[in-house]
Amino acid sequence: MTDENGIEEQESDRFELEGIPIAPTGQNPKSGPGVIFILEKASLEIGKVGKTEQLLNSDEHANFLRKKGKNPAHYRPDILHQALLMVLDSPINKAGRLRCVYVKTEDGKLIEIKPYVRIPRTFKRFSGVMLQLLQKLSISAVGKREKLMRMIKNPVTQYLPVNSRKVGLSYSSEKLVSIRNYVAAAENNTDLVFVVGAMAHGKVETDYTDDFVSICSYPLSAAYCITMICQALAGKWNIL
Repeated sequence: MTDENGIEEQESDRFELEGIPIAPTGQNPKSGPGVIFILEKASLEIGKVGKTEQLLNSDEHANFLRKKGKNPAHYRPDILHQALLMVLDSPINKAGRLRCVYVKTEDGKLIEIKPYVRIPRTFKRFSGVMLQLLQKLSISAVGKREKLMRMIKNPVTQYLPVNSRKVGLSYSSEKLVSIRNYVAAAENNTDLVFVVGAMAHGKVETDYTDDFVSICSYPLSAAYCITMICQALAGKWNIL
């Protein structure tokens, strides 16, 4: 059986990412430093709606969530979707400088996402993939054994490069910086780790960051925050 993209679907014990193979970017990890993004407090929660399990979101499940005594405004997996599209579509990633993306969910689960995965462009398809990931614990590329996304053990710090500089970002930080100047001043041989909130409300609070900054005097979406960081890094690394 084939899906709408003409990609053969295979039945196996592991869920395969139908129609979304490893991206053929031809990228090779470049010598020199790279960047890692950690997306904190992402809303990825499964609920049994009727007879089926679904990834809960504020648009489709508002009544269901209210009946459970929960605030629908907190269920925004679309924020994570937009953020992932921004970082994976960036020239930083295409140039091979993105090392990995880690997602920490609101309930403490940790997900590893490889930089060459093709995230679904539509939210409905993205929700289906995230549902399968939470149920099966990993997703492999079509025809490949390599896991493009997988649930991993906490803490995230055990996966970060030694001597990397870990920077938390929040509008609430009193340290307002120009992100372009900030990354330009970073040591050229140091991997950078940026911690960005992927939730609708609240702020990121971690105990593993070396610095905690704000990059704009106005609140920003996670996706736009990532875009600003990637543009600054592209300037630092001369990626055109």
